Amino acid sequence: MLAALALALGLALALAAEPPTCAPLVPAVLDNETLAGIMGKWVYLIGSSKYPPHLEELKVVKHATFFFHPGSHPDELDVTEIMRVNETCVTRNSSKILVFRHNNTLVHANGQVTATAELIRSDKDLLILKHINSGFPGLSFSARSPNVSKEHLEEFRAQLACHDFADDEIFLSSEKAACPVPGEQPGEDGEAAPTPQPA
Repeated sequence: MLAALALALGLALALAAEPPTCAPLVPAVLDNETLAGIMGKWVYLIGSSKYPPHLEELKVVKHATFFFHPGSHPDELDVTEIMRVNETCVTRNSSKILVFRHNNTLVHANGQVTATAELIRSDKDLLILKHINSGFPGLSFSARSPNVSKEHLEEFRAQLACHDFADDEIFLSSEKAACPVPGEQPGEDGEAAPTPQPA
């Protein structure tokens, strides 16, 4: 009787320790309609990675706004990034996204450095990327504006839990650290943010 009770208790504890059930991350089909839908401005909100070089980068990027523009051919996007790295605003407009339609992946090429990701099917105002680098997983969450619903944030946090990301592998951006974007009004606090420096 005691053995059966101990076995039942052990099973209950094992079930309680299981990670939450998450909806699968389904890659978006990278057709012309999808690519047209991701053009324009995005605000980076949360990033996570188990890839050591990316982890180091996530630690120093306090905020990022980026823009996708049509590239020189249909399977290429130009990218402009405006980000605060530690205390400095930096603008990069020399990187490209290469689109590989046959396996629905995006490759971010910045000089000799490349990073591969899948665009995950989601709400049209959200940009979720599953990063694939040397077998190390990563996830990032961006949106058209910093004001996303609590439900969307909770869904993304559940995905992070399902993929076993530890707290020290998850980094949130801070809207207070936003750099000025050319052509946009400064923040409501009226403070002048530092001018972005070309990378």
